[in-house]
Parts: sequence; C-alpha cells; structure tokens
Amino acid sequence: MATHVVIPARYGSTRLPGKPLALINGVPMIVHVAALASNTVADDVVVAVDDLRVLDAVLAAGYKGLMTRADHPSGSDRVKQVADEMGWGDEDIVINIQGDEPMLPPQIVDDLFNAMVAKASMEMATLSEPITNRRDFVDPNVVKVLVGDGLRAINFSRAPMPYPREFFDDEAMFNAFMQSGVARRHIGIYGFRVSGLRTFVSLGESRLERIEKLEQLRWIEAGRDLLVLDVRQGVPGGVDTPADLARVQKELASR
Repeated sequence: MATHVVIPARYGSTRLPGKPLALINGVPMIVHVAALASNTVADDVVVAVDDLRVLDAVLAAGYKGLMTRADHPSGSDRVKQVADEMGWGDEDIVINIQGDEPMLPPQIVDDLFNAMVAKASMEMATLSEPITNRRDFVDPNVVKVLVGDGLRAINFSRAPMPYPREFFDDEAMFNAFMQSGVARRHIGIYGFRVSGLRTFVSLGESRLERIEKLEQLRWIEAGRDLLVLDVRQGVPGGVDTPADLARVQKELASR
C-alpha cells in the first residue's frame, strides 16, 4: 500500500482567473501548495493540471505534474484520472488537496493518512472543525457537516445544521450551543482508498448533490460510510477571490 497526494489545479476561475499562477511572495500559489504537500508523509505528490502554463510552473519548481482533461466535472474525477494513469493499486490511499490552500497545515494531511491506515475498511474520509460564531453558521459558503457515532458523516449542507430551534434567537443559549462543538465546518480535503475513489466517481451526481452542489453527498446517499476526522489545529481559509489572495499574501509575508 502506498500513499499519494494529488492536487487538482484548474486554470479557469470565475472570481480569480488564472488562480493557480497567482503570485504569493513572488511564487505561484500552486507551487506553495505543492511544497506543503511535499512536507507530508505521502510517498509522492502529483499536481493534476489542465493548462500547460500551470504544468510549466510546477515542473520548473521541481514538482511532479500531469496534464488531465479540461472537462472534468469535479476535482475527484481529475484525481481518478491521475490514479488510473499512474497505475495505483486499489488499496493505495490518495488525498485530494485543493490547489487554492497555500496555508494548509501539513500535519492535518498526515492525520488523515494515519486515520485511513488505522481503519482499513474505510474507503473515504474528510476533515471538520467546530463552528464558533453565528456568522459562519448561517453563511451558505461555509459547508456544515453532522457527525454521528464512530465519527461517520450523517449529512452535509450549506444550510445551518443542526438548527437550534428553541434558542436561535436567545443570544446566551445560542452562544452556548456554538461552544458545544456540535455545529461543525466541513474542510474540503478528501482521503480515498483508490478503490473507493473509483466507486465514488462511478456513482455520478446524486439528487442532493445536484441541489446543494456538494459532491460528497453522493457518498452519503449511496449509504456509504464517510469518516470525519477532527482537525487538531485551525485551518485558514483558501483563496477564492482577489480579497482572499491579498489576505494570504499578507499572512505569509508576515511569517
């Protein structure tokens, strides 16, 4: 069994065109992400690109890149193409790190690898952290996850959940609810056994996935177990907009 990181990097972005090549301290963002992935326990790291300009930047920095189709509907489809072309075995573990997460702590990737190694029957895993404020709880851009027994996902949604009907408008009780750890933010990093990745892609888009635009819902709808691991340190937000880019540039420059 081998361990892999794949970083899907799509050149086109509505809110931030050419996002993988956006410079942070003079270095393309995708190179920052490849560098942090290389500091994990993974046996290898592959950047899955759809544009030769991104591939050139990755190779020039000394990292492994692979051209993939431009018409993949999701990052998971792009990761599967890499797994197929690289000939990875069904029992191998692959973690999908988004190409717009230049401040992701490598330790949480290692934690995800270790959790999947420990649970040999688990085909898919992801991460979460507590939501501690009302703003994030009601923000549809903050994806929520409900976690049940055995750290298995019950549901994902952009809507507030679980919804505290009795005290949503009672500030003191709502703040106590926020501190309970029940409301959790999904962190969009996925670990798969390669066999599970192939099954995931073959399932195709599900009904809830189509509504919420959350691909992980297809796995829940299919009745599959999805492990949700708690992160041990905070996860800074990724880069989706020019404002996000400016924030990350400032934070990394200060380190």
